[in-house]
Amino acid sequence: MGLLDGLFGGGTDRVALFVDGPNVLRSEFDTDLDEVRAAAAAMGRPVITRVYLDEQASSGLIQAAEARGYEVVITSGDVDVKMAVDAATAVTDGDCDVLAVASRDTDFKPVLELAARRGCRTLAIAPGTHGRSDALRNAAHEAVTLGE
Repeated sequence: MGLLDGLFGGGTDRVALFVDGPNVLRSEFDTDLDEVRAAAAAMGRPVITRVYLDEQASSGLIQAAEARGYEVVITSGDVDVKMAVDAATAVTDGDCDVLAVASRDTDFKPVLELAARRGCRTLAIAPGTHGRSDALRNAAHEAVTLGE
C-alpha cells in the first residue's frame, strides 16, 4: 500500500463510512475526522463519507466536517435512527463492500450484523479507549480504536 492509499483508499472495495457525530465528536475524545477517514480508507476506497449531527450542532462543527470532505446530515430527531436507516440502505442497495461505523453506541450493532449477513465486511471505529463499545467491536469483522 502506498503512502496516499491510506488517505484515499488503496483497495478496490467500496467503503461506506457513517459517523455518529453526537457520540464521537465530543471534547473528551478529541476526535480527528481525518483519522476516522484514514481508518475507513485502510479497508478500501471511501464512496460514502457522512457525519450525522443533530440540529444543535454548531456551524463551526458543520463547516469543519464539510471542509474535510464529509457529507453532513442534520437531523431534527434522533441521529441514530437516520444514520442506521441510511447505513442499512447503503448495504441493501449494494452501494458498498465494507460498512464502517464510527460510534460508541450499541444501537448500531444490528446494522453491522445486517451488513455481515449481506456479505459486507464491517468495521467499528471507536473514538478512543474510553469510548469503545465491546458490543460493536464484537459485532464487526474488524475494529479500530482511535489513538491506539
